[in-house]
This record gives sequence, C-alpha cells and structure tokens, in this order.
Amino acid sequence: METPAVPASIRRLAGRAIADFDMIREGDRVLVGLSGGKDSLTLLWLLHNLARRAPVRFEVGAVTINPEIEGFEPQRLMDYLGAYGIPYHFVSEPIAELAGEHMDNDSFCSFCSRMKRGLMYRTAREHGYNVLALGQHLDDLAESFMMSAFHGGQLRTMKAHYAIDAGDLRVIRPLVYVRERQTRDFAAAAGLPVILDNCPACFAMPTQREHMKQLLAREEARHPRLFRNLRTTLKPLMTEGGIPPRDPAKTPHHERSAHGPTSASA
Repeated sequence: METPAVPASIRRLAGRAIADFDMIREGDRVLVGLSGGKDSLTLLWLLHNLARRAPVRFEVGAVTINPEIEGFEPQRLMDYLGAYGIPYHFVSEPIAELAGEHMDNDSFCSFCSRMKRGLMYRTAREHGYNVLALGQHLDDLAESFMMSAFHGGQLRTMKAHYAIDAGDLRVIRPLVYVRERQTRDFAAAAGLPVILDNCPACFAMPTQREHMKQLLAREEARHPRLFRNLRTTLKPLMTEGGIPPRDPAKTPHHERSAHGPTSASA
C-alpha cells in the first residue's frame, strides 16, 4: 500500500532540524508518540518515509496512549496503521480516574501529560526503542516561550533533543522548524485519520496557550516574518543543557567526522 507523501517543504525543514540537533543516529529505534492529531500523524509518515531512504539506518514504530476519556475513539487510527504494517503499540490507562486520586495541587493537564509521557517511556523500554519522537512544531515552541516569559518569568521553551533523567532514552522533536499550518494542510490533503482533541478539561475554559496562539496570529498578520525571527530567537533555547552526546562505540567511523546524521536529512 502506497504511503502518504509528506510535502517537500516539511521534509526540508524537518531534515534541517534533524541535522542541526543531531536527532537521528545509526541504529536508532524511534518510537513516535501518536496522539492521532495532525502533527503526530505527519511526524509518523515523515520518519517512516525517511527510514526507507536515508543512508542512516533506523527503525520507526508508534505508540498511542488511551487515557480512557469518554469520546476518545482510536479504532479508526488502529485500523489505519494496521493496513500499513507499522509496528504499533496501544496502551490504555484510566488517567482521568487516577487524576482524582493522585493529582494533588497540580492541574489535570499537567498530570495527564506526565502520565502519558511515563507510559510512553515504559513502552519504549519494553519494546527496545531508544528514542521517543514527539510532534510539537514551531508554533508550539513559540507559544511555550511566550507563556514562560509572560507567566513564569523565564526564557524557556521545549527542547529539540535531550536525554531523559534516567539516561536510557532520548527525546526528539523533528518538527521544531515546521509551522502548524503545514501539518494541517498535509493532513487534510492526505486524508489522514485525525482524532480531534476531545478532553473536557481542555474545553472547560480558554487556556493560556490558546491566548498566546491568538496573540501570535495577530502579530504575524502585521509582521509576516515573525515566526522566521522567532525560530532564530528560540534555537539556543531548544538546546539548553546541550545535545546528548553520541556513544563513540556505536558510531560508524565515517560518521564521526561528518557531523552526525546530516545525511539523514537529505
């Protein structure tokens, strides 16, 4: 079955990010965190296609965390991936129920996010993946930066590539240079089985993130180069703490002098 063709505009930006932040290395087994949204589906096809043609050899699978919230219907997504033979792991956990027992003073969104991340880490370990790929894009990073500056008093955003505290897994975000409108357009054109966000907690009130999204949209209407400038501004923050070092014992000799996996971005 022919796989959806990710547009060259997305491939170029993602390839540049993969090279800039040394995201994909020889022999990596990459697990895509697949929520069913347009961004994670775009990321899955991007990496799936790249793995078939890049000089750097790596494998790709996907994991979906089912929070057991009413309205989340993943069957269409499961059937879709099954038709392509992509290794797929589906994990169910009653996150809403657990939140009522263990959330303490935290927000439900923060609790849910941590639970999902922990379950993805566990799935990666159980099935031998060493890299977790997440679908946040440039718009997400810009919004996070604004929220941190406005409400947290810090200049921070999401990292493009880092090792988790336990040291056994790396997390990458290959879409950090890609705009949200690009993933939206691709998902619509390719007929991807997008599962819309249906968390009742997210719909309870307008979020800080939605406010920042609207603010940035207004500013971009006045300043079309806004996100290009923000990408330059945010790049040092994406590598805060440094990019995880390579293991020399696992790096082929020809790559050690070639600045990592730049060939994978072709």
